[in-house]
Amino acid sequence: MKYMIASDLHGSTRYGAQLIAAYRREQADRLLLLGDLLYHGPRNALPEEYGPPSMAELLNEISSDILCVRGNCEAEVDQSLLNFPIQAEYCLISMGKHLIFATHGHRYHTGSLPPLHRGDILLHGHTHVPACEETEGILYLNPGSVSIPKNNSWHGYMTLENGLFLWKDLDGNEKMRYQANLD
Repeated sequence: MKYMIASDLHGSTRYGAQLIAAYRREQADRLLLLGDLLYHGPRNALPEEYGPPSMAELLNEISSDILCVRGNCEAEVDQSLLNFPIQAEYCLISMGKHLIFATHGHRYHTGSLPPLHRGDILLHGHTHVPACEETEGILYLNPGSVSIPKNNSWHGYMTLENGLFLWKDLDGNEKMRYQANLD
């Protein structure tokens, strides 16, 4: 199975449309969204072409392909616009003998780890900065942000297929890679 993983769209229809185009180009089986889909939040400037209702329409076009966790900017009212569940705190994905714990990152992060085993993966967004680092035997991965990248990073996403994580910009150019051990 091929996953496309993205976070922090923050209501930008410009970058949301580019993400959907990239999802189709990647021919992924599922799109895993790590939260902060519609609202830009009080600490962020308005992203380009901010339009939460239009962003919801874009996402609803592929709603049967989407897995999603709740970000710190999601509210219950956002669910009324979306045809897929957005209120889960985390999503678990089995990867060989290891587990991927996917969450937004405001509750569980490297400073507040969920219950994981050595070799498991903590996958989250929230910081808007792509990451790949090991902490206490746990691999921490972050796809960065689709619409408001920080620390000179790119507008992008990541893919996961056969244990290979690829970070890409919205044009599909590879930026980083990590091959996970599936044993």
